[in-house]
Amino acid sequence: MSWEPEPQSTWVAEANRGEQPDYAPRPGRFEAGRLIEAALARSAAAKTSISDELLEPLGVFCDALEIEANLTPLGRWATQRYLDRLLDQRILLDELARQPDVANQVIEQPIFVVGPPRSGTTVLHRLLAGDPAHRVTEGWEVLFPATAGTFEAGTFEAGTFEDDALRQAASDELGFPQSVSQGLRTIHTYSATMPKECLSAMAFSFRTEEFISRYNVPSYVEWLQSADMRPAYDMHRLVLQVLQSRSTDGRRWVLKSPVHLQSLPELAATYPDAGLVVTHREPAEVLASVSSLLANLRAAFSEHVDPEAIGRYHLDLYRRSLGELAGHLQSGLFDSSQIVDAYHSDIVSDPGDVLHRISDRLGLDIAGEPTNESSEKRDDRLGAHRYEAADFGLDLAEIDGAFADYRQAFFPPSSRD
Repeated sequence: MSWEPEPQSTWVAEANRGEQPDYAPRPGRFEAGRLIEAALARSAAAKTSISDELLEPLGVFCDALEIEANLTPLGRWATQRYLDRLLDQRILLDELARQPDVANQVIEQPIFVVGPPRSGTTVLHRLLAGDPAHRVTEGWEVLFPATAGTFEAGTFEAGTFEDDALRQAASDELGFPQSVSQGLRTIHTYSATMPKECLSAMAFSFRTEEFISRYNVPSYVEWLQSADMRPAYDMHRLVLQVLQSRSTDGRRWVLKSPVHLQSLPELAATYPDAGLVVTHREPAEVLASVSSLLANLRAAFSEHVDPEAIGRYHLDLYRRSLGELAGHLQSGLFDSSQIVDAYHSDIVSDPGDVLHRISDRLGLDIAGEPTNESSEKRDDRLGAHRYEAADFGLDLAEIDGAFADYRQAFFPPSSRD
């Protein structure tokens, strides 16, 4: 048995045959220099260059898109628009970074929900976001943090683009994979006003696992695994500073992404006073579920999806990061009072109790009880999310052995029987 994509909608097949002119990709290859030149030409900023720090990751990613990703015409069209947005926003963010009102913003005591994907991070993030003292990054504002604007006499005036238009643009981009790959609707939903996780803010540095989630780009994977991730966290902080500069109401940021597992030292260096909520779930469940998510997401951009390669990638990735987790948490990167563990089974069975334990540990003042509105919404009319480890070439005995140290450190003996 192996994973298979859901049947395509008629409009998707038509677009890939060139019968939908609105979805026709621009001619030409993905080339870093040409993309940057075009972005500078579009920009209202008085800039003639863009940070050299972008050239290497963007170049590696562009080469991988051309050589490895096997994009459909529709996938190519969507990727062109995606890269245009990232570069347009990056130019504006670089300008905003020079403004004292932005640069002087302090991101104080943020809370990060981290842990392997599909372990309850999304639900727990939304539960914490339900408190009026907390703030999250919504989809539309993390896709367009700088917004459109004008430059006059060297001064950037932010926010001249209507928020409703930004929300619609974000809705169109976030809804695209779900409209192409029908299987996504039973796994995870995205919208312009739902909380959005950190890897989308990191994408403006072009050092992000968001690229790997969407595309088969093994050469970029290899590059990212040895890359310095500090620029990604600097960009993440800048996005928060920009958003916070427009709403100085004192609310605490609540953020989340499994990608932080791979970069806990960089997270600690950027946010030394952060609170850390670390979610846990049996690795076999995590690997099968996240592999199913990525297979369906990649199917929105390519008809060549290798489920076993996706399964192997996640096995290797989380063997390393979860294997190092206990050492990182015990090394003093974060004070023990800043860390609280939360288990998927508890999040599902008694989210209120989990929320109160987090509140007690981190010294929060959670107002009220969690509601169903905080839960992740999926289109259950399309059926339950079904997956098996074997669908992705994963052997349960191998998984058990690969994560023995992680389970020993974090799971009680009764759950290891």
